Amino acid sequence: MHQSDKPIVWLHGEVKTPPFSARARFEVGVMLRVLQRGRGLTLPHSRPMPSLGARCHELRIQDAAATWRIVYRLDQDAVVIADVFSKKTAATPKAVLDTCRRRLRTYDAVVDEEG
Repeated sequence: MHQSDKPIVWLHGEVKTPPFSARARFEVGVMLRVLQRGRGLTLPHSRPMPSLGARCHELRIQDAAATWRIVYRLDQDAVVIADVFSKKTAATPKAVLDTCRRRLRTYDAVVDEEG
């Protein structure tokens, strides 16, 4: 990791092989490195999720056996991962969105306390 790279803060989930294929895990690593270096990603790799809040996005990874999503937020000092899940429907499930909102609120409260 380069000195100026933003750290990745994992609130939930992980990227391991299995269940990710080695190729998909490598692809995620490349995309996360781009985000750490302060560069943005656009479709088809990432789409904004304004319903979760400012700076929230969803990485999209097509794997051989699954379609993976990584919900993340680009903070000034970190890339915050709120969830990693296999997407089985066209829309992101409401339960996933609610859980991500709760995790991000909790994270923000802890960071504010540590101030």
